[in-house]
Amino acid sequence: MEINLTRVDQDFHFEARGAANVAINIDANPEIGGHNAGARPMELMLMGLGGCSAIDIISILKKQRQPIDSFDINVKAERQKVQEFNLFSTIHVHFKLGGQLDEDKVRRAIELSLEKYCSVAAILYKTATITHSFEIV
Repeated sequence: MEINLTRVDQDFHFEARGAANVAINIDANPEIGGHNAGARPMELMLMGLGGCSAIDIISILKKQRQPIDSFDINVKAERQKVQEFNLFSTIHVHFKLGGQLDEDKVRRAIELSLEKYCSVAAILYKTATITHSFEIV
């Protein structure tokens, strides 16, 4: 895996590109000179967790012939405030799925993703407690 970052301005704004060559903007907090021109790096980690688990869950539910009409994810996290690098301490992921879905299959798909398949979750578990909840609408 390889990504490339290119500095866009004279401060902290970068454009990142991976294998799909899709641009992702990254910037710092305005408190240190950023301009809100992109996601912050720690936000990208949480987006990665949401995206990684979503891919797993959709894949598992498709194999079980569970049609998903809508899918939203909310990720909330708290960071430690004791070190120069403030790691995540707690992360809560709330999944909101729409459709005629079997609640037990959804629950199991989420558990499999967060506890077995999602590589991003496996990394974040090293420093954070990850909890989850879901609802079917």
